[in-house]
Amino acid sequence: MSQHILIVEDEPKIAALLRDYLVNGGYEVTVIDNGASAADWVREHAPDAVLLDVMLPAQSGLDVCMSIRRFSNVPILMVTARVEEIDRLLGLEFGADDYICKPFSPREVVARVKAVLRRMNAVAQSVPSPIELDEARFEVRVRGQPMSVTPVEFRLLKKLIAQPGRVFSRQQLMDAAYRDHRIVSDRTVDSHVKNLRRKLADAGFDPITSVYGVGYRLGLIAE
Repeated sequence: MSQHILIVEDEPKIAALLRDYLVNGGYEVTVIDNGASAADWVREHAPDAVLLDVMLPAQSGLDVCMSIRRFSNVPILMVTARVEEIDRLLGLEFGADDYICKPFSPREVVARVKAVLRRMNAVAQSVPSPIELDEARFEVRVRGQPMSVTPVEFRLLKKLIAQPGRVFSRQQLMDAAYRDHRIVSDRTVDSHVKNLRRKLADAGFDPITSVYGVGYRLGLIAE
């Protein structure tokens, strides 16, 4: 499945250029041309990274960045024509992961997106987890002890543990849990997650948290 990048950019030519290069790089891309709806879109769709222009109509990119950081740790790359050092620092202090100045090379932007996604994956993989998944046997072990799960619960846990800290929407979890793409309600996913959290809590901890209006994430957990 392709990683999904959100571009928040009000200049159509720049947005189209970035979209074309990212699509050619193998990414799925959505473009939003204003700041007012960006945070809600991230909350609903949980993209893999956000390219966020600083100067936006309705709401500035810095405000959008701050809003997103209240509920998500999705990688955010700020894009701006303002090159003053204070803006760079302010953007990073607001929770941005990288900063790109206009004019820029679109190839460089694609490379920076790839680098940020690699860093996030490396951080997730470097954190030792007490949860082990045996895909061949569909078994889960917590601190070496077996934990009984259903096939749906196994697939949900596999999806969550693949990217600790990332918020997954209910739709994304449905797609992972039901490979035949059957139609199920949000309540069905919530019920499965609730059962999974109960089993993990019985094993001594509960790393899964709900994000209101979006879905669920598994926190960075270690021994």
